[in-house]
Amino acid sequence: MFEFQLSKVASLRNDLLSGLTVALALVPEAVAFAFVAGVDPLVGLYAAFMVGLITACIGGRPGMISGATGALAVVMVALVADHGVEYLFITVVLMGVIQILAGALKLGKFIRMVPYPVMLGFVNGLAIVIFLAQLGQFGEPGQPGWLDGTFMQGSIIDVAWLQGEQLYMLVGLVLVTMFIINMLPRLTTAIPSSLVAIVVVTGLVMGFDLNTKVVGDIASIAGGLPTFHLPAVPYNMDTFFIILPYAVILAAIGLIESLLTLRLIDEITETRGRGNRECIGQGVANTVTGLFGGMGGCAMIGQSMINVNSGGRGRASGISAALFLLLFILVASPLIEQIPLAALIGVMFIVVIGTFEWSSFRIVGKVPRSDAFILVTVSAVTVATDLAMAVIIGVIISALVFAWEHAKFIRVEAREDHKGSTVYAVTGPLFFGSATSFLERFDPKGDNDDVIIDFARSRVADHSGLDAIDTLAERYVNAGKTLHLVHLSEECRVLLKKAGNLVEVNVIEDPKYFVAEDSLA
Repeated sequence: MFEFQLSKVASLRNDLLSGLTVALALVPEAVAFAFVAGVDPLVGLYAAFMVGLITACIGGRPGMISGATGALAVVMVALVADHGVEYLFITVVLMGVIQILAGALKLGKFIRMVPYPVMLGFVNGLAIVIFLAQLGQFGEPGQPGWLDGTFMQGSIIDVAWLQGEQLYMLVGLVLVTMFIINMLPRLTTAIPSSLVAIVVVTGLVMGFDLNTKVVGDIASIAGGLPTFHLPAVPYNMDTFFIILPYAVILAAIGLIESLLTLRLIDEITETRGRGNRECIGQGVANTVTGLFGGMGGCAMIGQSMINVNSGGRGRASGISAALFLLLFILVASPLIEQIPLAALIGVMFIVVIGTFEWSSFRIVGKVPRSDAFILVTVSAVTVATDLAMAVIIGVIISALVFAWEHAKFIRVEAREDHKGSTVYAVTGPLFFGSATSFLERFDPKGDNDDVIIDFARSRVADHSGLDAIDTLAERYVNAGKTLHLVHLSEECRVLLKKAGNLVEVNVIEDPKYFVAEDSLA
């Protein structure tokens, strides 16, 4: 239905115009997330400016937009409520230090371990979260929602819906915004359609004096330059142990969301970002932000999609978005506060439509049921809790499915050689998932007196595999049989506790691989 006209050519003009569009969309998002975290709106706006500017300059993914996000805000709210905003600032500093360490240790590469179904679930879940976050703008603040008195009371969809003319006006302007964004690229791509839509709808509201909510109804965004502020907290171990759990969780959520968004932008632009550099960029940005009174942040999938869809490809797009946002705070706040929320809601709805992987409905019946289950589960957990939990659960389920499927690959074939020995040829990985099946394939009592087990086409992967070989050796010894273990790696021979002396060494033919075991450490 909606197709974005993606330009793959970077240009300064496109970057500046898309940066302006992103900055306009950043204002209500930053203010809203500041409210979620329980801090002043300027704390969210300063975070959007500083995190966006620094990551655009030194991060690993040109064209990706960072700022204050809801995924981080929902974690911050408990810290602010229990200890105050100063503890939030020092937590953001520690969060940044942890992210810098993650980048320096090159942990960004582990994002490759996130399977594609988890990636689809992440994208779909965030699209739903972005959509649900807009629903609050259709309600009366401070009024009981339509789910009042039910178990869903107070949830993101428990909205006190506007009535009559106000609701019709808001919906109508949202549809006008979406129509312009969808149709304008068919006529020209010289100017970002989202920017044109915001300008046109703002002109309609101001020209006809229409009664609809504007940015100024949320909060005033006027302010000065952010100033250096050393967090006013006791610098002792008690403070450290208070902020450490929050800092670790925030750092993990920030890096997961940033690196997954980086992968998404890579696919859209057919280029490749640098994950470890992005970790360091996010860390530096959050460390500085915490020292200048900001709430911290990470990559924003919604604003990044707006930027890419508006033609932003280079670092100038993120830099200009941050500088435009600062300009709004310093001098243009009266004008920006007149922008109708309907225009920004319409832009975000288009982002939702473009972000959600609609193809997942088509493929869900064609892919393995485990992949479909992972996709749906990650989407649901993203909406219900947070991104980090969803991705961790998705990776764990994927790993367990992988282990279960590969446990079926173990195969043991028995034959008798010309010397009268029973020879077992093992094929497939021997690890915790296949160890039980492996042991069931042998018959110590019924085999000949001389038994050879050949691991040339197998690999012992972990301690469970080693323990299975030890157990099997013990069974054959107890049965009075002579056992030979051949084509095991040198490491296996060292790690085997009971069967190590039964391994026959062949320097030329024996494989060389490592076992996931800590005994040699």
